[in-house]
Amino acid sequence: MNVLTIPQPVAIAPHRIHPQTRPGYVHLKVANLETQLPFYQRVLGLRLHWKDGNKAGLGAGEEDIVRLTQIPNGKRYRGVTGIYHFAILFPNRRQLARAISRLFTLNWPNYPTDHIMTKTTYLDDPEGNNIELYCESPEDGIFEVRAGEFYARHVDGRWSDGREPLDLKALFSDLSENDRMDEPVPPEVRMGHFHLYVSDLNETRRFYHDLLGFDDMGIAARFRMGMVSAGGYHHHIGFNTWQGEGAPPPPPDALGLMNISMVLPDRSAWDQLLVRIEEIKLPYQKVEEGIVLKDPSQNIVLFKVAD
Repeated sequence: MNVLTIPQPVAIAPHRIHPQTRPGYVHLKVANLETQLPFYQRVLGLRLHWKDGNKAGLGAGEEDIVRLTQIPNGKRYRGVTGIYHFAILFPNRRQLARAISRLFTLNWPNYPTDHIMTKTTYLDDPEGNNIELYCESPEDGIFEVRAGEFYARHVDGRWSDGREPLDLKALFSDLSENDRMDEPVPPEVRMGHFHLYVSDLNETRRFYHDLLGFDDMGIAARFRMGMVSAGGYHHHIGFNTWQGEGAPPPPPDALGLMNISMVLPDRSAWDQLLVRIEEIKLPYQKVEEGIVLKDPSQNIVLFKVAD
């Protein structure tokens, strides 16, 4: 039997960010909050944590996974940087099966895909924000970037492009008659990763890896995509230039990304990051939750300490 080694970082920064740093929530600017809220509750199964005027937060019952802010006269722009998708992580195949079954029951368009090391589906919210729902499946194989190329391989040695149709019959076999599709997602559900549109792969790598200390998980130059993470995870932040090399940031009235957030595990990890940021004189702004920075493509990242 073939045994595959879990992919390792291409490089670990000397000033490595704490390995237990993880994604928090995505904050989206939306045109119609009252249209979006039923989608995130009924279709995705998230709980409404709070609502205050034109803002709301949703999740699995504890931390927010998605925050929404309605803006006036918002527009959707193409050819700009921002969010490609955000990915919600389910604890196992059974819970992902429940989520996908819910989508089919509601006739919501989605695209089940087998990335080999993860099982996933993709869908859009009512305003076109792309969402990935996934669970880990490293027992089936791996995907990684090696020598500038993205590849995937099954545990039996077969190669793959990592975008195979998902075997729904096998996935749904984990469900039982007692599984209700209309119940909210379980509390173990959390944000898994973010994938950003950027203007330059190497500048983005330098910002997240060289400056902030995320592990470099590789750049697939031909695929025009790169990945970084904390603690050697396959990716917490993916980035691509699919909107074009040198793509500009969106105007202030753009719908879509307001910011992503990353959560440090404790005060010591927070202090270490802050010392690093001040040492290299990286511009940042203090906010109530923590600090915000802009990457080279003007995507906003909020860093905070775990509650």
